[in-house]
Amino acid sequence: MTTDPFNFSACTSVLAGSKATADGSTFIGRNEDAKTAWPKHFVVHPHTEFDQSPLFESPDNQFKMTLPKIRGKYSSTPEWTPDFGVFEEDGFNEFGVAMSATESAYANSRVLSYDPLLPENGIGEEAIVTITLPYIHSAREGVSYLGTLIEKYGSSETNGVLFSDKKDVWYMEIATGHHWVAQRIPDDSYAVVANQLAIQEIDFTDSTNFMFSTGIQEFVTDNHLNNQRDSFNFRNIFGTHDQSDAIYSTPRVWYGQLLLTPSSETQDPMSMDLPFIRQADNLIQLEDLEQILGSHYQGTQYDPIGSGSTQDKHKFRPVSLAKTQESHILQINPALPFEIGGIHWLSMGVTAQSVYVPFFAGITDTPENYKIGTDMYDDKSAYWLYKQLGILIDSHYLEFGPLLKDLQKELASQFNANVKSIQSKSISKNNADLTDFLTKENLKIASDAEIKVKALIGKLITLSTDFSPLNFKTDQNL
Repeated sequence: MTTDPFNFSACTSVLAGSKATADGSTFIGRNEDAKTAWPKHFVVHPHTEFDQSPLFESPDNQFKMTLPKIRGKYSSTPEWTPDFGVFEEDGFNEFGVAMSATESAYANSRVLSYDPLLPENGIGEEAIVTITLPYIHSAREGVSYLGTLIEKYGSSETNGVLFSDKKDVWYMEIATGHHWVAQRIPDDSYAVVANQLAIQEIDFTDSTNFMFSTGIQEFVTDNHLNNQRDSFNFRNIFGTHDQSDAIYSTPRVWYGQLLLTPSSETQDPMSMDLPFIRQADNLIQLEDLEQILGSHYQGTQYDPIGSGSTQDKHKFRPVSLAKTQESHILQINPALPFEIGGIHWLSMGVTAQSVYVPFFAGITDTPENYKIGTDMYDDKSAYWLYKQLGILIDSHYLEFGPLLKDLQKELASQFNANVKSIQSKSISKNNADLTDFLTKENLKIASDAEIKVKALIGKLITLSTDFSPLNFKTDQNL
């Protein structure tokens, strides 16, 4: 594992139980961070029944497995090219389950010496959604299903995986080649995770709230991995605890917890003991999770575009940064049918400089501009549309930032109204009419967002002409 924090794989995740949120929804969300110019697409795979069991072969390594003949409908955000793996990352399936994978993490060398990762043929991030999401019927089953695969085939990486349905939210951590644990997020609680193994005390007698790999207790005992006599703290046993964690990972958790639980303000951003499970001071709104995923330590001396010292402004890695490819928040409102209660809030490009566009779980297709885009700029691609907006903002952040905030607020209000109206109109529709209606309405929402973003881009380009270094302002008194 490299000790350079700026060469780490990077994501930030949020999870919230139904009684922790204002409308009773469950939420899972994550920023997918990798490269500054690496487009994502957004697609819906139809329900398919194959004559023969299909074979999955990873283009990233030698991992392969036979998949079930029946593949449920599911949505995902794959890479623009499959050459390095599909990396489908996040989406809903037709059975009411949401999934996001993965939160890259790191295990210590001690545990890996006894159960090493399998980089040449184990299951990695690029494969996890593809081999899991279409085949599970609940969040809990998702953990069990993927856990069985990890124990059978092994893992090539240390990863965190998020699952939710209308009742449950689960966070699963794959630490070594074959060992993993998972914890159900309590209904009244939330969690923020940032590139560390986060789960703490495991209660092996509580099968309702904890799941784990076969033989993990014996593995730890036989290899003398636990330095605590009376507890099994997964983070302490399997995780890392070095300076890179303190400047790269824990500050993001600290800031997310500060936003939702401001009463925790005395916490140290570099602490190795921040709790995994927290309760918010107030009921959580969608906007709170958007704020976390779009954050860069606003209101503190650590904000890279704030007024702190040069040292403080670049001390910690922010949540939202230029390498974010897409950000998603998967909401499931249990009071509504899943087709309209499940909403995939998708932000293409840099979260802080983009907008979350809502897509209903019941759609059968996505807008054409969400299905195209390569590693070269394309003015027809949704990814590049929002990426261009961020690039223009970057050049004059202080001057253009307020215009972006105005658009973000305008579209957020509009989208909330759109969602409520569409949900109301959908209640009386049958299944066939509903899917067609939702798909068409979603096309309108995405199109309206595109029109308004392009209008702001045009305004920013026009305003930018006055910032040229070749500009010369004549003294009016001459």
